[in-house]
Amino acid sequence: MTTNTAIRTTTDAGLLRTLWLASPALPVGGFSYSEGLEAAIDAGLAHDEASVATWLVDQLHLGQARSDLAVMAEALSAWRARDVERVRALNRWVLTTRESSELRLQSEQMGKSLLAWAQALGEHGTAVHAALSDAALNPPTWPVAAACAAAQGEATVREALIGLAFGWAENMVQAAIKAVPLGQGMGQRLLARLVGEIPAAVDEAIARDSDDQRQAFTPMLAILSARHETQYSRLFRS
Repeated sequence: MTTNTAIRTTTDAGLLRTLWLASPALPVGGFSYSEGLEAAIDAGLAHDEASVATWLVDQLHLGQARSDLAVMAEALSAWRARDVERVRALNRWVLTTRESSELRLQSEQMGKSLLAWAQALGEHGTAVHAALSDAALNPPTWPVAAACAAAQGEATVREALIGLAFGWAENMVQAAIKAVPLGQGMGQRLLARLVGEIPAAVDEAIARDSDDQRQAFTPMLAILSARHETQYSRLFRS
């Protein structure tokens, strides 16, 4: 009975930490970014439920799975192995592969905000804050900082990535609801579509376990993100 209780407690802690990091309530500002979606809406490329679903599914598989989620998978393992040089190399890769100034600023701001979140937690965030501070990433990027927070829990790499991918999906769906706009029912169908796609995207991300397998090449997203910088009317920061 004692063994079963200990196992259950460990599993619960890992699940709860994953849910915590995926929550829109995490004060890192993810809700304020659309990652180019608002510009796609302005350009008429995403204008209803079907076209937004196509855009976000493509972004999940062509962007997130090949770039940020792949970095998170490697960084999470590196944090747990205390391989600071590897963590720094991954952070540099993120900084040098952002395809617009808005996307780079988003990654930097969210990374810094997660560091501030860890500090504000006091004793509950000591391990995350110490690890990020000692690594001296200057600045920490979101994928690497999020992996650091996830690494302190008991979740597997796959479980942590599924949670972080769901957090991304929820932010994107909320952006679509506000910017298209879409109704809440449509938003829930969009989220259901992304939920169905996330496991495969996470598996692809984990499989890209070397530097030459990751990539940051989404030309249309890069163009739209650059256009968003001077878009006349906008709700979001990217």
